[in-house]
This record gives sequence, C-alpha cells and structure tokens, in this order.
Amino acid sequence: MTNNILVCDDDKEIVEAIDIYLSQEGFQVFKAYDGEQALKVLAKEEIHLLVIDVMMPKLDGIRATLKIRETSSIPIIILSAKSEDTDKILGLNIGADDYVTKHFNTLELVARVKSNLRRYTSLGNLTSEEAGNVYTVGGLVMNDDTKEVSVDGESVKLTPIEYNILLLLVKNQGRVFSINQIYENIWNEDAIGADNTVAVHIRHIREKIEINPREPKYLKVVWGVGYKVEKQ
Repeated sequence: MTNNILVCDDDKEIVEAIDIYLSQEGFQVFKAYDGEQALKVLAKEEIHLLVIDVMMPKLDGIRATLKIRETSSIPIIILSAKSEDTDKILGLNIGADDYVTKHFNTLELVARVKSNLRRYTSLGNLTSEEAGNVYTVGGLVMNDDTKEVSVDGESVKLTPIEYNILLLLVKNQGRVFSINQIYENIWNEDAIGADNTVAVHIRHIREKIEINPREPKYLKVVWGVGYKVEKQ
C-alpha cells in the first residue's frame, strides 16, 4: 500500500525538495501552498500524513491544523522557521504530532514521516493485523483491538501519540514513568529536551479523560519523578 503524504508550504522550492525525497522513498506526494489548499486536498484525497508550514498566507498552519483536528487524527508534522521552545509547544498544543525546524535535514524529515506513519498504522487507522486487549481503569476503558477509548461510557478521541502514551501508562497501572522513559518508549529515540514535549501531551490527555484536569483521577503526576495511571 502506498502512503499518501500532503506537503503544504508557501515556499514552492521547499515543497519540491520534500517531494523529491519522499517520492524516492515510495510515497505518493500531494502538494498545497497554503492552508486553504491543504483543506481542499484533504477533502478530496485519502491522505495518511500531513507536513505543514506554520507561516503561510490565507490560512496558516496553526489554524489549518486546528481545523483538521476537528475531524481527523492523521499524523501532522509542523514545519517552523523558528527554533524557540514556545513555537514547538504551540505546534503540539494545537494537535500536531511532531515538528521539524527549518532549515531541516531532509533525511531527518523523511525519518520522522516514517516514524509517525508507523505509529499511525499501529493505531488501526491504516491496515494493521496487530491484535490487542481491553484495559480498564475505573471508568476509563481502552480497547486496543479497535483503538477506542471511553470514559464513563463516553467516547474520547485521542491523537496517535496521546493514545500510545496513555496505553503505556494504563498497561502499567501504578508504575511511575519518568519523562525520559515516556519519550523513549513512544518516540523510540533518545530523550533530549523531552520535558516540554511530553508535558504538552500529558496535559492534552488529561483535558480529554479527566472531569477536572487540575485534580486528575486517572493520570497522576509524581512530583520530581514522573507520571503514572493510578490503580482504581
């Protein structure tokens, strides 16, 4: 199966460069040059991953990602011309799964595309033969066969990374995982500067599964150590 990648950037040279590398890896590449074009492509084509720039005319990458997340959980990699942590956190805050700072190494971008697609496939959004189990913690239920999550009978929609983080903790109820351990388990790479990345995803999970995220019932912080899902 050929995976379809949508690349969106108002710099056509960047789009063409990414197209060349992804095409060489066997991906089908679709192109857009602003957020509005990206939304139109997504409405017409089956896209498996989106690479999108932050700063663009008409509809920027931030607002486009927010719009996409209303209906889709496909992996989204943000391209940013800035390297400050605030920009990276912003991308994660609005639903992106990963980010690459310009000027990026194209081979690194290709590696991140493949990594995010592997996670996406494992969640059952694409064809996957992996079977899982049903895990229950109080009113929180994770069905790893269907990749469905519910709290007190209400369906909860998680992004691929959010799902994998929560599944890791739910499958190891009561065990405390450090930020570095979570990062290395989920991203499969060394945890360098992982604190903000993990913290943002933890906050998003809490907002979706907790009645009061400030007083979490399920996903607890162990100050100075890490996070755990409390046994019920």
